[in-house]
Amino acid sequence: MAVVQIQMRKTSPVKGCALFNLGFRPFFLGAGIFAIVSIVWWMLVYSGHGSVQIQSITNAQWHAHEMLYGYSLAVVAGFLLTAVRNWTGVPTPNGKPLMGLFALWVSARLLFLFGTSLMLWAAIVDLLFGLMLIVAISIPIFRAKQWPQLAVIVKVAMLWVGNIVFYLGYYQILQDGMLYAINGAVLLLIGLILMIGRRVIPFFIERGVSEPFRITHAQWLDTSILVAFLALFINEIFFQRVELTPYLGVVLFLMNGYRLSRWHVWGIWRVPLLWSLYLSAWMINLGFLLYGLHDLCAIPLILVLHLFTIGGIGLMSMAMMARVALGHTGRDIRASSDWLVPIFIAVMLSLLLRVFAPMFAIQFYPGWIIASALCWIMAFAIFVWIYAPILYKPRVDGTPG
Repeated sequence: MAVVQIQMRKTSPVKGCALFNLGFRPFFLGAGIFAIVSIVWWMLVYSGHGSVQIQSITNAQWHAHEMLYGYSLAVVAGFLLTAVRNWTGVPTPNGKPLMGLFALWVSARLLFLFGTSLMLWAAIVDLLFGLMLIVAISIPIFRAKQWPQLAVIVKVAMLWVGNIVFYLGYYQILQDGMLYAINGAVLLLIGLILMIGRRVIPFFIERGVSEPFRITHAQWLDTSILVAFLALFINEIFFQRVELTPYLGVVLFLMNGYRLSRWHVWGIWRVPLLWSLYLSAWMINLGFLLYGLHDLCAIPLILVLHLFTIGGIGLMSMAMMARVALGHTGRDIRASSDWLVPIFIAVMLSLLLRVFAPMFAIQFYPGWIIASALCWIMAFAIFVWIYAPILYKPRVDGTPG
């Protein structure tokens, strides 16, 4: 399976702003800025210094929706609009079409903040963005007849359906729709990370460590993990048989842990762009274990979900954006910024303060949340400061992209 490394013929250097040359540029920058703005806003709301005037939606539901269907989907869009172009050899939107797609995402985020009076417009624009994203990644895959890539389209389409379910819940058409949409999006995004991670993380490790290292894949193991994850997803969203959850969670933890052990080599701990990906994969795996055992061990589900979202989605997306942005702007991945280490450490501190600290000192829960948010904001502020010039300036090697 080809990995995200776009090869283009050399031409004369591109001048001016390159922000809309490829999908990763605007969506990674937008995701980074929104990760700061949305959490700052959430902290104002949580601390009683602000509010979101949207009827029928709690502050927590607003926060969850915007981080899952706002921030996370922007990262997914940036990655796939770039990766699908490479996998298929067929162009994905750039220039004005990409600008229009990005404008839909930005508009949805802004409209969602203005409350009930503009909620219908927010829903229309948000769902239109998701639909256009599906079309944008589907056309190259169908033209290239790369049918195995349909799994990617299916997962993005399921996220779009999840967003529809959220708005149906808001309008009280579907009971508990917002709850299903939020919990389902967490698992769908984790499933997408498992699928993409299985393709790219071993590739990155093999080429990123200094010592010779070759990862051998076991088809039975990959298939077993996929089946177990699908069983967990279907049970949690549709059947909710609580007696099955511990078995599925523990089985996933053991099988995926064994696969991750086969990817390990000590050289990754010398490369921030590798150990961040690997550590995030283990946070997801630990999430499977705690998800399975949270009832038996009296662990609040909200803590387990934040293990998935901060340690899994948050750290993985940060590491992916950092690596892809360097590789696709013609920069040397081995010569990454020294600031990446504090960025990744700050995300991990956010995870520790939001998930593990409350397990041992729940009486300080509000303080842990504020401290975790500050670490998150600091991490993404540094990311935007470093990567904004990389994302809007032309490639350093003078080629398009």
